[in-house]
Amino acid sequence: MLSIAAASSTSFAAPSAMAVRSTRTNVMMQEAAPVEEVVIPPFDSKKFAESLPGITGPLGFFDPLGFCTSGDEKVSEAKIRFYREVELKHARVAMLAAVGFPLAEQFHPLFATDDAPSFMAFQQTPLQTFWPVVVGVIAIAEVFSVFTFQNPASYVNGEPAEPWTMRLDHQAGDLGFDPMGLKPTDPKEFAEMQTKELNNGRLAMIAIAGMVVQEGITGAKLF
Repeated sequence: MLSIAAASSTSFAAPSAMAVRSTRTNVMMQEAAPVEEVVIPPFDSKKFAESLPGITGPLGFFDPLGFCTSGDEKVSEAKIRFYREVELKHARVAMLAAVGFPLAEQFHPLFATDDAPSFMAFQQTPLQTFWPVVVGVIAIAEVFSVFTFQNPASYVNGEPAEPWTMRLDHQAGDLGFDPMGLKPTDPKEFAEMQTKELNNGRLAMIAIAGMVVQEGITGAKLF
């Protein structure tokens, strides 16, 4: 009986003051513990631009007009992607023009003559013969590029989409057209190929500008 009474009294005994104090201390420490906030650093437009392909020596990152670093005004990632898309599109057109401009002076199925400089050959051609083909080719490329832009009615990071900006998941210049399978699967090799394309395109933009200026001044064919 004594053992049963002892066990019974022990089983129903009130918690000790030490146990209650320890429990209260743990609860107070949990309540007082500061909640760590995840701080997202502000978007660095220049750093992002420097991470893109196309930066080579001796100039390195070359942005004299500050398109990617506009002082206190924020330049978004989508806007920088738009600038790269524009540069790449002009580069590709310039590479085609740098070949087609002198070639058209020797043979061109749309021009009325092959004897005039390319600078003024289209002016001697009936518009109904030349422009419909040109506009049609341009329209095909532009229709596909429309889907790479941000939806003007959408929101990006809780704010209305900025006009003339690209989707963040769009790879610059990628229209899903690679019939010869030239796109490398290795990211490093792909970045090198992108840099080569940009550098050749930049050179072509300078070259075609020089051809146009030369023919505009001399009024004669290049060759």
